[in-house]
Amino acid sequence: MGLGRVSRNLLIRNIARFYVEVVRGIPILVLIFFVAFVATVDVATMVGIDPRGIPMNTRAVIALALTYGAFMAEIFRAGIQSIGIGQMEAARSLGMSYGQSMRYIILPQAVRNVLPALGNDFVSMLKDSSLVSVLAVRDITQVARLHAGSTFRFRESYTVLALLYLTMTLVLSSVVQWLERRLHVSRR
Repeated sequence: MGLGRVSRNLLIRNIARFYVEVVRGIPILVLIFFVAFVATVDVATMVGIDPRGIPMNTRAVIALALTYGAFMAEIFRAGIQSIGIGQMEAARSLGMSYGQSMRYIILPQAVRNVLPALGNDFVSMLKDSSLVSVLAVRDITQVARLHAGSTFRFRESYTVLALLYLTMTLVLSSVVQWLERRLHVSRR
């Protein structure tokens, strides 16, 4: 979708823009409900699949993928546009096609530029994955809620849940920082 947002083809660019604007304009929780209970059911019915056979875990993954796909598309669009036009012109003057120029010249530089924003988005997605517990998906948030409800140990259950999310986000942030340092060193 990020490539679609910078495409020269008006139809592709407008489809990508429509997707990004619609998804970014709807709250994540509403989008999770819509994908899980409306879109998945409609698509499954259209292709002749019984929607009841699609597990909630699958619906939750699809909802998060569609949601964060729009955010990532904007990050990549900004990264591609941050590369000077001279880079594309230089690649084209060497005889590269548009696709080769994007693959070998523009995108590698864009990935370096967007890595911090991608890291932030991955951390946000990790934290927002707790929202799928509203679909009764057995993620760690749902397990903590069930445990707290059956044992009445709310303080312990939610403290452990918060520490688990904190640990996962700190580990993910450390990996992103390591990648940033590694890419920064290789730039020299």
